[in-house]
Amino acid sequence: MSAVDALSRSAVAVLHLNGQFVALLNELTQASGLSAAQWQVLNAVGTEPRTVSDVARLLGTTRQSVQRLADLVVERGLAAYRDNPAHRRARLLTATGPGKVALREVGPGHAELAEQLCEKLGGEAELRRSVEALCGLSRALCTVAPRVPS
Repeated sequence: MSAVDALSRSAVAVLHLNGQFVALLNELTQASGLSAAQWQVLNAVGTEPRTVSDVARLLGTTRQSVQRLADLVVERGLAAYRDNPAHRRARLLTATGPGKVALREVGPGHAELAEQLCEKLGGEAELRRSVEALCGLSRALCTVAPRVPS
């Protein structure tokens, strides 16, 4: 297989995988009332406050799309904005108590899925190798295509 074919197959596989993850997240988050996209934003600030721009970089998407989602979870009381001592205009987004409860509601289904996936892949080490390969591909893509979100 040529490098061009491998790149094309990688892109198709990752896009397909993204669709699978979004569908699974929508199922897992249904009981909590979150969409997959809302869960991604809330999960990104579940353990530490971040700016909307930081969340966008983490998720590899635009600041504007994260801003819309952040405003929705804030409106629902699942997150809150607070002052950022490092930057006057870039407020920090942080999960509230109800937001952390919503994240915990997803936890059991998430854990069960992780266990099943590890079993299908042949163990946790294989899942970690898969994650590292995907992260390596992402890092390499950022160096050869710097306009791509990192």
